Amino acid sequence: MSISTRRLYHEDDYLFECDAMVAAIRDGALAFDRTCYYPGGGGQPSDSGLVTFDSGLQAEIASASSDADGLIWHASSATAALGDRAHLALDAARRMAFMRYHTVLHVLNTITLREYGGWITGAQIGVEYSRIDFKLETLSTQVRDALERRVNEVLSSRSTLRSYTIAEDEFRARPELLRTLEAQPPVVDGKVRVVEIEGFDAQACGGTHVHSTAQVGEFSITRTENKGRINKRFYVKLA
Repeated sequence: MSISTRRLYHEDDYLFECDAMVAAIRDGALAFDRTCYYPGGGGQPSDSGLVTFDSGLQAEIASASSDADGLIWHASSATAALGDRAHLALDAARRMAFMRYHTVLHVLNTITLREYGGWITGAQIGVEYSRIDFKLETLSTQVRDALERRVNEVLSSRSTLRSYTIAEDEFRARPELLRTLEAQPPVVDGKVRVVEIEGFDAQACGGTHVHSTAQVGEFSITRTENKGRINKRFYVKLA
């Protein structure tokens, strides 16, 4: 019988620790029956933190990753046996930074697509700043200033975020949920996760986000770069 990891971060983005049981072992990594660790994807890095076993043994978790079978592997040098009970705790401050930046990139990518036809071509979320690439033929100072202003207007609306899943067939029939031309969102058990900023936007996404745009902060575009003829890179920062 196949086993998979229950993804608790999809049930509560603010769940930074949980109890779990070792479900699988491989060299340098452990998989648990459940986890609060995001395994990375969509430009958001995986979580890192600590695992503490009931025996008292404690070890670092450097990263997490998901495999094709639905297991989330936690990179760690800890020695454990199948069935061992453990407590997982991730770096909450680091995760919160990722959640704030992931949320604001949803706002930015929606406005960029709606008003300038810019599709995402790449993204990398960080703690101090993030970057996102768009397919845009031109980018003027006026456009950059307008994007910054519009994003902050949406953030100030204090809109609630919620997430839910829809069947893969429904997702395929709703192209407005896409923000990239090539990369596709993950399909888990025949379903696609959607993140909605109420009254503003809904898009397919498997990452973690804050509960309200009021929790994001003030947005600024610190610089832009040309990364090819029609590829523009934005470096963004939150205060």
